[in-house]
Amino acid sequence: MAAAKRRAPRSDEGLPAPVVPVPAELWKDEPDEHDYPAADSYLSLCVDAKKAKALVGRLKKASVERYKAKDLLRSSGLPLLPLDDPSVKRDLAKVVRGQRLSPVLIVRGHALQGVPAIIADGYHRVCASYHLSEDEDIPCRIIDGDI
Repeated sequence: MAAAKRRAPRSDEGLPAPVVPVPAELWKDEPDEHDYPAADSYLSLCVDAKKAKALVGRLKKASVERYKAKDLLRSSGLPLLPLDDPSVKRDLAKVVRGQRLSPVLIVRGHALQGVPAIIADGYHRVCASYHLSEDEDIPCRIIDGDI
């Protein structure tokens, strides 16, 4: 597997982290099956359970689109998690071992109404990817939020 050109994550002290080979392709073609119950759990905190299940059903059928890590974070309004976040570290370790990450599940926001996008599953994967390259194209299943 050819190594891609990505900047090394930076440590908390602002020094470059040790250089490790990064696979050319970080992402699986399809989300893991366990991502959908995780998305349902999160979405049920944002909308009622019936609507959450309907959104997850639509996410399962959505085609995969690619968006930059930096754009996913900006559209969601979520902060970049630090390198020492346990889930970010776990996902970066997967990348170093050559394991591909699962695409993320997104409910599109509505910028003109001030509604941010919802990362229903995959926030830590987006942050891990951003630490490798803010311009990383991340595969997403994305749907509109109207039901």
